[in-house]
Amino acid sequence: MVPDDLRYTAEHEWIAPGEGASSPGAAPLRVGITHFAQDALGDIVYVQLPEPGTEVKAGEAFGEVESTKSVSEIYAPLSGTVAARNEQLGERPELVNSDPYGAGWLVEIEPTDRGSLAQLLDAAAYRALTEH
Repeated sequence: MVPDDLRYTAEHEWIAPGEGASSPGAAPLRVGITHFAQDALGDIVYVQLPEPGTEVKAGEAFGEVESTKSVSEIYAPLSGTVAARNEQLGERPELVNSDPYGAGWLVEIEPTDRGSLAQLLDAAAYRALTEH
């Protein structure tokens, strides 16, 4: 359950071209948490996300996901400005569990430096990180 066309962080976020974008070089970039992360968290009951226009910095927390087990921070995979957030999660946080790579996306970020995308993990490296 690790899509090959995404990039990943060691903190279990994924990043992909946003809605309507045809390649990783097009803006904005969509961010979510991986299947591995949502599975470890359990049933997600609340998601806190930044407002569009918020500046985020790579590696720093920008939101939280609350589950029946715990509260976990969400980290920005790259620096930039939040272009959009998934408003559906306010009413339906369980989408992160049921469709983490689709309807359960979190935010779209307009990156400051598109070159930083190449520094993220590819699918093979992320699989190696999560397989025990």
